[in-house]
Amino acid sequence: MASTPTSPDPAIPDPAAPERAPVRSARTRAAAVAAAALTVGAGLGLRAVAEGDLAKYGGDALYTVLLLTLVVAAAPRLSPTRAATIALATSWAIEFLQLTPVPAELSRRSILARLVLGSAFNAPDLAWYAVGAAAGSLIYSMLRRRPGAAPAPAPARA
Repeated sequence: MASTPTSPDPAIPDPAAPERAPVRSARTRAAAVAAAALTVGAGLGLRAVAEGDLAKYGGDALYTVLLLTLVVAAAPRLSPTRAATIALATSWAIEFLQLTPVPAELSRRSILARLVLGSAFNAPDLAWYAVGAAAGSLIYSMLRRRPGAAPAPAPARA
């Protein structure tokens, strides 16, 4: 009986090479951590050179991109869409949490809490988080499919 040929499509798991999955996951994690550092740098750079709405809303989008990179680092086998959905849901949850006094109180006590949680609800932020999730998902999808790249890890099942 002939063996099943392996798929040239990196999005389809290769049953003949399950031992490579941990290596791919480790590479994806490392790339996600590097992307997180670049995203933080981009956010700080944006704050240094821009003011007003560009700095604020660009920072909102980058906040969700950062969350997406952290999701990928934690779960490298997630599809770009799932990772972006988790990042977006987290961003929105934190924004809606700002309708309570908790983030404002924590922000008064800690710079880190202010950076992570914010302090006041702002409805337009919700749209900019979606922009960041969409952009991050698109970039992540493109990187997973680029020629010559390491094969993408198999998508996780729900």
